[in-house]
Amino acid sequence: MNVKVLAARFALVVSCVLMTSAPAQARYLQCAPFAREVSGIEIRGNANTWWGQAQGRYERGATPQVGAVMAFKATRAMPVGHVAMVSRIVGDREVLLTHANWSHRGGIERDVRAVDVSAAGDWSEVRVWFAGIGGLGTSSYPLSGFIYAGKAPTVEPATTLAPLTIATSAVVPVDAAVPAAY
Repeated sequence: MNVKVLAARFALVVSCVLMTSAPAQARYLQCAPFAREVSGIEIRGNANTWWGQAQGRYERGATPQVGAVMAFKATRAMPVGHVAMVSRIVGDREVLLTHANWSHRGGIERDVRAVDVSAAGDWSEVRVWFAGIGGLGTSSYPLSGFIYAGKAPTVEPATTLAPLTIATSAVVPVDAAVPAAY
């Protein structure tokens, strides 16, 4: 049999094996990259680090706003926290969230209820809609607060640098002609 035919068959078999094993190795969509994508807030890392990372970069507060990221604190059941984007304000103590990896591993949920259940009505603790029961979950989750999108402060350099001239000894083509020898 021709070597080229054998090589082509081998490549085909290898690519089929790789295609069938790739889904098993695929990672699930996590809340942090999804929240970054839908909110435009450029913070990376686990959700429980977002609140601290936002300090000085984005405005933060305790009042929900459309487009803001709701930052959940880490808990025993949720050790890396959670982040979700506020997609709509329903009332003083109710919002709709768009988020990933909550009810279903790697799943995306749009416009699901989150209700402020804090005693002071200050959005320090919420319950969130959970698909498994088709309603608000039975657990309450502590919040750090809200990180507001599009409000990153501009950073001005501490000092203005003087213009800089860079000298080089490299040969530069003139009129698209490259010298044949140096």
